[in-house]
Amino acid sequence: MAAKLKKGDKVIVLVGKDKGKQGEIVSINPDAGKAIVAGVNVSIRATRQTQTEQGGRVPQDTPIQLSNLAYLDPKEKVATRVGFKTVDGKKVRYAKKSGEVING
Repeated sequence: MAAKLKKGDKVIVLVGKDKGKQGEIVSINPDAGKAIVAGVNVSIRATRQTQTEQGGRVPQDTPIQLSNLAYLDPKEKVATRVGFKTVDGKKVRYAKKSGEVING
């Protein structure tokens, strides 16, 4: 199955504690069905002090389920679904609300 969301896409969170927050996909794990979005689903991790680094509490982006994310339509600035169509013999992604072709 083709990936509807890819690295670098602007997305919006649909459910959970970060509902309504927007961010860009930093990395994606299609096998687990999860993605890491910058500034969303942040948790605090404690790190030990070493000879080279200061220890302390470090905020870290944690993975979020792909089903809880929606592509952010660049034209209308709202959540939209992503579909596939062929343009000039090439399969491309497009935003279903505005019909605009998504680059990449």
